[in-house]
Amino acid sequence: MPPKRACRLALLLAAAAAYLLFLLFLELPTVSVSPVATHRPHRRELEAASLPSSSSASPLRPHTRTFPTPAPPRRSRLALSSIRFPGRSNSSSSIESSAASAFAAAGPLLPQLLSTPPADSSSPSPSPSSPSASSCPATVSVPTDRLASSTPVAVELPCGMAVGSRVTVVARPRTRREGAASQFMVELLGTKAVQGEEPPRILHFNPRITGDFSGRPVIELNTCYRMQWAQPQRCEGWASRPEEEKVDGETKCEKWTRGDDGAKSEESKVNWWLGSLIGKPDRDSVDGTYPFAEGKQFVLTITAGLEGYHVSVDDRHVASFPYRTGYNLEDATGLSLNGELDIESIAATHLPKSHPSFGPQRYLEMSEQWKAPPLPTEPVELFVGILSAANHFAERMAARKSWMIATRKSSNSVARFFVALNGKKEVNEELKKEAEFFGDIVLVPFMDSYDLVVLKTIAIAEYGVRVVPAKYIMKCDDDTFVRIDSVLDQVKKVPAGGSMYVGNINYYHRPLRSGKWAVTYEV
Repeated sequence: MPPKRACRLALLLAAAAAYLLFLLFLELPTVSVSPVATHRPHRRELEAASLPSSSSASPLRPHTRTFPTPAPPRRSRLALSSIRFPGRSNSSSSIESSAASAFAAAGPLLPQLLSTPPADSSSPSPSPSSPSASSCPATVSVPTDRLASSTPVAVELPCGMAVGSRVTVVARPRTRREGAASQFMVELLGTKAVQGEEPPRILHFNPRITGDFSGRPVIELNTCYRMQWAQPQRCEGWASRPEEEKVDGETKCEKWTRGDDGAKSEESKVNWWLGSLIGKPDRDSVDGTYPFAEGKQFVLTITAGLEGYHVSVDDRHVASFPYRTGYNLEDATGLSLNGELDIESIAATHLPKSHPSFGPQRYLEMSEQWKAPPLPTEPVELFVGILSAANHFAERMAARKSWMIATRKSSNSVARFFVALNGKKEVNEELKKEAEFFGDIVLVPFMDSYDLVVLKTIAIAEYGVRVVPAKYIMKCDDDTFVRIDSVLDQVKKVPAGGSMYVGNINYYHRPLRSGKWAVTYEV
């Protein structure tokens, strides 16, 4: 071999040897022994979000241990969505403001919930017959000495209300002082979400005996959550229109007139003419008088129906108020009376006998067969995110025992519930116990609100991309029955980049300006 060629060959061999030494000493220590092409790092990232910051920042350690170490603590099966919202509570957008407040309210609750040791799921919650659960009286009355003081008067309803529950108030409106308005408020209140804020007003019943800007007596009903009032329902003396939706078959507003009107005055004639122009009936041709008068005793009853609250005065139906979306009957844990009112008696009857925190005992079936399997290590065909509320224990259990069986038997589909925090500590504790046992709940780190369903939807999409890589992502509610095979058959027919909605779509529907699903022009 010529010397020149031998020299080139020696140089090539030396270069190859140097490169191998480089790989050996510099590259091999960074090679992971984890299985190749898995998606476990996504889940590690999710688990790290639920651990203290010191744990997530721990350095890597060798796989072989020189000294024995204590057994690691039992890991929680809680999954936490990594969705965050950098909005401001003083934002001009109502949604941004609500979202920022909801995240801020959940801030102090979430670490406390995650830091508590995993609950022993094998031991059920206390039964409704236990002493701790017997603090739910069916009747609540207020001693007379408490009513002797001036308003406001607050009454606790320990376990909220249920269908058929009644609140009865016997009182007498005071004669107004010079320059003062004669009005009072009867309100059903919820649990305070944030310190420094007022509790939500689930029902605000406000009779204004001497009138407001209209100059005539009026009754206003409304709700208020996180200092935000909704669209009011005003009863001004004429009956609700026949085509307007009813509440359990009752009209929202009954008609009345003032007792001192007598024959039609010139003002009444003008009002009748204006009313006929806008389609409102003659409010002087009515069934009875305005139900409240200064110095006159009244008996007011608020009854919880299937669709809303019904208000009657002296056994005469006055108004019905549909339940506002986002509230449950059990949320009304307080009664408040305020204003120019002398109260003679207060009684609440037909109240639920068990606390909502013990409700899961009737629904949850702590059986191994309903547990979700671990997340697959490979991408799946379909990920189903299910919108659910913290206290919807029965709905989640029904889904586990029906259509979710298909997701447990298949490695090609995964389903998870997405649940935000509840205002009641007891409900959150039960939710944690349920999540740890079944392993199919993803906690969303904000206080639950109907206005923030869009953020839950974003959390579902994020989870279906980053944690459970799926070809298709589906969103549904916890009262939906999903046929996985049919969904996959239909979705494969959708063109690439398209979406599919299953339901009865009215393409010509306009926004509703009244009723349960109403949205304002601003929204």
